[in-house]
Amino acid sequence: MWADREADDIPEYYSAKPYLRLDINLWNDILKKMADVGMNMVVIDLGDAVKYESHPEIAVRDAWTVKRLRDELSRIREMGLEPIPKLNFSACHDTWLGPYSRCVSTDTYYEVCRDLISEVIEIFDKPRFFHLGMDEETPQHQRHHRYVVVRQYDLWWHDLYFLFEQVEKGGSRPWIWSDYLWHHPEEFFSKMPKTVLQSNWYYGPKFSKRIKYVKAYLDLEEHGYDQIPTGSNWAVPENFQKTVTYCRRHISPTRLLGFLQTSWKPTLEEYRQQHMQAIELVGEAIKRWEQQ
Repeated sequence: MWADREADDIPEYYSAKPYLRLDINLWNDILKKMADVGMNMVVIDLGDAVKYESHPEIAVRDAWTVKRLRDELSRIREMGLEPIPKLNFSACHDTWLGPYSRCVSTDTYYEVCRDLISEVIEIFDKPRFFHLGMDEETPQHQRHHRYVVVRQYDLWWHDLYFLFEQVEKGGSRPWIWSDYLWHHPEEFFSKMPKTVLQSNWYYGPKFSKRIKYVKAYLDLEEHGYDQIPTGSNWAVPENFQKTVTYCRRHISPTRLLGFLQTSWKPTLEEYRQQHMQAIELVGEAIKRWEQQ
Protein backbone atom coordinates (compact mmCIF):
# COMPACT_ATOMS: atom_id res chain seq x y z
CA MET A 1 0.00 0.00 0.00
CA TRP A 2 3.00 2.29 0.33
CA ALA A 3 4.48 3.06 -3.08
CA ASP A 4 2.81 3.65 -6.43
CA ARG A 5 5.59 2.07 -8.49
CA GLU A 6 7.87 -0.93 -8.63
CA ALA A 7 11.62 -0.52 -9.01
CA ASP A 8 14.87 -2.32 -8.36
CA ASP A 9 15.85 0.26 -5.74
CA ILE A 10 12.92 -0.45 -3.39
CA PRO A 11 11.76 -3.68 -1.71
CA GLU A 12 9.14 -5.48 -3.77
CA TYR A 13 6.63 -5.59 -0.93
CA TYR A 14 6.57 -1.76 -0.63
CA SER A 15 4.71 -1.49 -3.92
CA ALA A 16 0.93 -1.47 -4.12
CA LYS A 17 -0.67 -4.40 -5.93
CA PRO A 18 -4.14 -4.76 -7.50
CA TYR A 19 -4.82 -7.89 -5.42
CA LEU A 20 -4.92 -8.75 -1.71
CA ARG A 21 -1.67 -10.04 -0.21
CA LEU A 22 -2.58 -12.04 2.88
CA ASP A 23 -1.67 -15.57 3.90
CA ILE A 24 -4.65 -16.56 6.04
CA ASN A 25 -2.78 -19.36 7.84
CA LEU A 26 -0.06 -16.93 8.90
CA TRP A 27 -2.72 -14.37 9.89
CA ASN A 28 -4.36 -16.96 12.15
CA ASP A 29 -1.05 -18.07 13.61
CA ILE A 30 -0.05 -14.46 14.35
CA LEU A 31 -3.28 -13.79 16.23
CA LYS A 32 -3.03 -17.01 18.23
CA LYS A 33 0.57 -16.36 19.18
CA MET A 34 -0.25 -12.79 20.20
CA ALA A 35 -2.93 -14.08 22.55
CA ASP A 36 -0.67 -16.87 23.86
CA VAL A 37 2.13 -14.49 24.91
CA GLY A 38 -0.29 -12.12 26.67
CA MET A 39 -0.74 -9.30 24.17
CA ASN A 40 -4.09 -7.50 24.41
CA MET A 41 -4.48 -5.32 21.31
CA VAL A 42 -3.98 -5.63 17.55
CA VAL A 43 -3.81 -2.63 15.22
CA ILE A 44 -5.13 -3.58 11.79
CA ASP A 45 -3.92 -1.50 8.83
CA LEU A 46 -6.98 -1.83 6.63
CA GLY A 47 -6.07 0.19 3.55
CA ASP A 48 -7.47 -1.25 0.32
CA ALA A 49 -8.02 -4.73 1.80
CA VAL A 50 -11.71 -4.07 2.55
CA LYS A 51 -14.59 -3.66 0.13
CA TYR A 52 -16.04 -0.63 1.89
CA GLU A 53 -19.73 -0.10 1.34
CA SER A 54 -19.20 3.65 1.03
CA HIS A 55 -16.35 3.35 -1.50
CA PRO A 56 -16.03 -0.19 -2.92
CA GLU A 57 -13.99 1.22 -5.79
CA ILE A 58 -10.97 1.43 -3.47
CA ALA A 59 -10.82 -2.32 -2.84
CA VAL A 60 -8.23 -4.55 -4.45
CA ARG A 61 -9.11 -7.96 -5.88
CA ASP A 62 -10.11 -10.50 -3.20
CA ALA A 63 -10.54 -7.75 -0.60
CA TRP A 64 -12.61 -8.76 2.42
CA THR A 65 -16.27 -7.87 2.55
CA VAL A 66 -17.51 -5.80 5.47
CA LYS A 67 -19.32 -8.87 6.81
CA ARG A 68 -16.16 -10.96 6.76
CA LEU A 69 -14.25 -8.23 8.56
CA ARG A 70 -16.99 -7.92 11.20
CA ASP A 71 -16.94 -11.69 11.74
CA GLU A 72 -13.17 -11.64 12.11
CA LEU A 73 -13.30 -8.77 14.59
CA SER A 74 -15.69 -10.80 16.74
CA ARG A 75 -13.29 -13.77 16.64
CA ILE A 76 -10.36 -11.52 17.55
CA ARG A 77 -12.23 -10.16 20.56
CA GLU A 78 -13.04 -13.70 21.69
CA MET A 79 -9.28 -14.36 21.70
CA GLY A 80 -8.80 -11.54 24.19
CA LEU A 81 -7.40 -9.05 21.69
CA GLU A 82 -8.86 -5.58 21.19
CA PRO A 83 -8.95 -4.73 17.45
CA ILE A 84 -8.07 -1.14 16.54
CA PRO A 85 -8.40 0.24 12.98
CA LYS A 86 -5.66 2.07 11.12
CA LEU A 87 -5.99 4.05 7.90
CA ASN A 88 -2.83 5.95 7.07
CA PHE A 89 -3.76 9.28 5.49
CA SER A 90 -0.18 10.45 5.08
CA ALA A 91 0.36 11.48 1.46
CA CYS A 92 3.44 9.25 1.59
CA HIS A 93 1.43 6.14 2.44
CA ASP A 94 -1.97 6.60 0.84
CA THR A 95 -1.64 4.67 -2.42
CA TRP A 96 -4.37 2.47 -0.93
CA LEU A 97 -6.84 5.33 -1.57
CA GLY A 98 -6.63 4.60 -5.30
CA PRO A 99 -7.68 7.58 -7.42
CA TYR A 100 -8.33 9.64 -4.29
CA SER A 101 -4.65 9.60 -3.37
CA ARG A 102 -4.28 12.11 -6.20
CA CYS A 103 -7.09 14.32 -4.88
CA VAL A 104 -5.45 15.32 -1.59
CA SER A 105 -6.93 18.42 0.10
CA THR A 106 -9.82 18.72 -2.36
CA ASP A 107 -13.54 18.58 -1.57
CA THR A 108 -13.63 15.06 -3.04
CA TYR A 109 -10.79 13.97 -0.76
CA TYR A 110 -12.47 15.30 2.36
CA GLU A 111 -15.72 13.57 1.44
CA VAL A 112 -13.99 10.21 0.93
CA CYS A 113 -11.99 10.51 4.15
CA ARG A 114 -15.15 11.39 6.06
CA ASP A 115 -17.03 8.42 4.59
CA LEU A 116 -14.27 5.91 5.29
CA ILE A 117 -13.60 7.00 8.85
CA SER A 118 -17.31 6.95 9.66
CA GLU A 119 -17.80 3.50 8.13
CA VAL A 120 -14.73 1.98 9.80
CA ILE A 121 -15.77 3.30 13.21
CA GLU A 122 -19.14 1.65 12.68
CA ILE A 123 -17.58 -1.63 11.53
CA PHE A 124 -15.33 -1.71 14.62
CA ASP A 125 -18.25 -0.79 16.92
CA LYS A 126 -16.78 2.53 18.01
CA PRO A 127 -13.20 1.49 18.84
CA ARG A 128 -11.34 3.21 21.68
CA PHE A 129 -8.67 4.45 19.27
CA PHE A 130 -8.38 5.11 15.53
CA HIS A 131 -4.85 5.23 14.10
CA LEU A 132 -4.56 7.83 11.32
CA GLY A 133 -0.89 7.31 10.49
CA MET A 134 0.33 10.66 9.12
CA ASP A 135 4.04 9.79 9.12
CA GLU A 136 6.86 10.53 6.67
CA GLU A 137 5.07 13.06 4.48
CA THR A 138 8.32 14.46 3.03
CA PRO A 139 9.90 14.63 -0.43
CA GLN A 140 12.71 12.32 0.69
CA HIS A 141 10.30 9.57 1.74
CA GLN A 142 8.49 9.79 -1.58
CA ARG A 143 11.59 9.82 -3.77
CA HIS A 144 10.60 6.46 -5.30
CA HIS A 145 7.00 7.47 -6.05
CA ARG A 146 5.61 8.49 -9.44
CA TYR A 147 3.32 11.03 -7.80
CA VAL A 148 4.65 13.13 -4.91
CA VAL A 149 2.43 15.12 -2.55
CA VAL A 150 3.66 17.00 0.51
CA ARG A 151 1.32 19.19 2.53
CA GLN A 152 3.06 21.93 4.48
CA TYR A 153 2.39 24.67 7.01
CA ASP A 154 -1.29 25.43 7.66
CA LEU A 155 -2.54 22.98 5.03
CA TRP A 156 -1.01 19.98 6.84
CA TRP A 157 -2.60 21.10 10.08
CA HIS A 158 -5.92 21.88 8.41
CA ASP A 159 -6.18 18.36 7.03
CA LEU A 160 -4.96 16.82 10.26
CA TYR A 161 -7.59 18.69 12.29
CA PHE A 162 -10.22 17.56 9.79
CA LEU A 163 -9.24 13.92 10.32
CA PHE A 164 -9.24 14.37 14.10
CA GLU A 165 -12.72 15.85 13.91
CA GLN A 166 -14.09 12.90 11.93
CA VAL A 167 -12.66 10.37 14.39
CA GLU A 168 -13.92 12.26 17.43
CA LYS A 169 -17.33 12.71 15.83
CA GLY A 170 -17.59 8.90 15.70
CA GLY A 171 -16.70 8.56 19.37
CA SER A 172 -13.10 7.31 19.02
CA ARG A 173 -9.79 8.85 19.99
CA PRO A 174 -7.32 9.91 17.26
CA TRP A 175 -3.93 8.20 17.31
CA ILE A 176 -0.98 9.21 15.09
CA TRP A 177 2.70 8.65 14.44
CA SER A 178 4.67 11.47 16.05
CA ASP A 179 7.58 11.97 13.64
CA TYR A 180 6.36 15.40 12.51
CA LEU A 181 7.73 16.45 15.89
CA TRP A 182 11.30 15.55 14.89
CA HIS A 183 11.58 18.40 12.39
CA HIS A 184 8.95 20.86 13.66
CA PRO A 185 9.09 20.75 17.49
CA GLU A 186 7.85 24.26 18.28
CA GLU A 187 5.01 24.03 15.78
CA PHE A 188 4.09 20.56 16.96
CA PHE A 189 3.79 21.47 20.61
CA SER A 190 1.92 24.69 19.94
CA LYS A 191 -0.67 23.08 17.65
CA MET A 192 -1.02 19.38 18.54
CA PRO A 193 -4.05 18.71 20.80
CA LYS A 194 -3.33 16.81 24.01
CA THR A 195 -6.34 14.62 23.23
CA VAL A 196 -4.44 12.95 20.37
CA LEU A 197 -2.63 9.74 21.33
CA GLN A 198 1.03 9.80 20.24
CA SER A 199 3.22 6.99 18.95
CA ASN A 200 6.78 8.12 18.53
CA TRP A 201 8.86 5.36 16.95
CA TYR A 202 12.50 4.40 16.94
CA TYR A 203 14.00 1.09 15.82
CA GLY A 204 17.68 1.40 16.66
CA PRO A 205 19.83 -0.33 19.34
CA LYS A 206 21.10 2.73 21.21
CA PHE A 207 18.98 4.90 23.50
CA SER A 208 20.25 8.37 24.33
CA LYS A 209 18.57 11.77 24.53
CA ARG A 210 21.24 12.94 22.09
CA ILE A 211 19.38 10.94 19.42
CA LYS A 212 16.46 13.12 18.29
CA TYR A 213 14.20 10.13 17.65
CA VAL A 214 14.72 9.00 21.25
CA LYS A 215 14.54 12.53 22.68
CA ALA A 216 11.03 12.80 21.22
CA TYR A 217 9.81 10.37 23.93
CA LEU A 218 11.14 12.75 26.57
CA ASP A 219 9.72 15.85 24.88
CA LEU A 220 6.26 14.30 24.57
CA GLU A 221 6.38 13.40 28.26
CA GLU A 222 7.54 16.88 29.24
CA HIS A 223 4.58 18.40 27.38
CA GLY A 224 2.07 15.99 28.91
CA TYR A 225 1.01 13.80 25.96
CA ASP A 226 -0.30 10.26 26.31
CA GLN A 227 2.03 7.84 24.52
CA ILE A 228 2.21 4.34 23.08
CA PRO A 229 5.92 4.08 22.14
CA THR A 230 6.66 1.90 19.12
CA GLY A 231 9.47 -0.56 18.63
CA SER A 232 10.30 -3.06 15.91
CA ASN A 233 12.53 -5.96 14.94
CA TRP A 234 12.78 -4.39 11.49
CA ALA A 235 16.41 -3.42 12.16
CA VAL A 236 17.55 -5.14 15.38
CA PRO A 237 15.67 -7.62 17.61
CA GLU A 238 16.75 -5.99 20.89
CA ASN A 239 14.98 -2.72 20.07
CA PHE A 240 11.62 -3.60 21.63
CA GLN A 241 12.92 -4.53 25.07
CA LYS A 242 15.18 -1.46 25.08
CA THR A 243 12.19 0.70 24.11
CA VAL A 244 10.17 -0.71 27.00
CA THR A 245 13.02 -0.25 29.49
CA TYR A 246 13.81 3.31 28.41
CA CYS A 247 10.24 4.55 28.21
CA ARG A 248 9.14 2.97 31.50
CA ARG A 249 12.02 4.83 33.11
CA HIS A 250 11.20 8.21 31.57
CA ILE A 251 7.42 8.33 30.97
CA SER A 252 4.86 8.66 33.75
CA PRO A 253 2.67 5.53 34.15
CA THR A 254 -0.39 7.79 33.89
CA ARG A 255 0.61 8.77 30.35
CA LEU A 256 2.24 5.51 29.21
CA LEU A 257 -0.71 3.59 27.78
CA GLY A 258 1.27 0.63 26.44
CA PHE A 259 3.71 -0.34 23.71
CA LEU A 260 3.31 -1.12 20.02
CA GLN A 261 5.46 -3.67 18.16
CA THR A 262 5.69 -4.17 14.41
CA SER A 263 7.89 -6.09 12.00
CA TRP A 264 6.94 -3.87 9.03
CA LYS A 265 6.60 -6.91 6.84
CA PRO A 266 3.51 -8.04 4.89
CA THR A 267 1.46 -10.94 6.21
CA LEU A 268 2.97 -13.45 3.80
CA GLU A 269 4.48 -16.85 4.57
CA GLU A 270 7.97 -15.83 3.49
CA TYR A 271 8.05 -13.33 6.37
CA ARG A 272 6.73 -15.73 9.03
CA GLN A 273 10.00 -15.74 10.97
CA GLN A 274 10.05 -11.94 11.35
CA HIS A 275 6.43 -11.84 12.53
CA MET A 276 6.87 -14.65 15.05
CA GLN A 277 10.09 -13.17 16.38
CA ALA A 278 8.38 -9.80 16.85
CA ILE A 279 5.65 -11.41 18.96
CA GLU A 280 8.11 -13.52 20.96
CA LEU A 281 10.06 -10.36 21.81
CA VAL A 282 6.88 -8.79 23.20
CA GLY A 283 6.18 -11.93 25.21
CA GLU A 284 9.67 -11.74 26.74
CA ALA A 285 9.13 -8.06 27.61
CA ILE A 286 5.79 -8.86 29.25
CA LYS A 287 7.43 -11.55 31.42
CA ARG A 288 10.17 -9.15 32.52
CA TRP A 289 7.56 -6.49 33.29
CA GLU A 290 5.51 -8.89 35.42
CA GLN A 291 8.60 -9.99 37.37
CA GLN A 292 9.47 -6.43 38.38
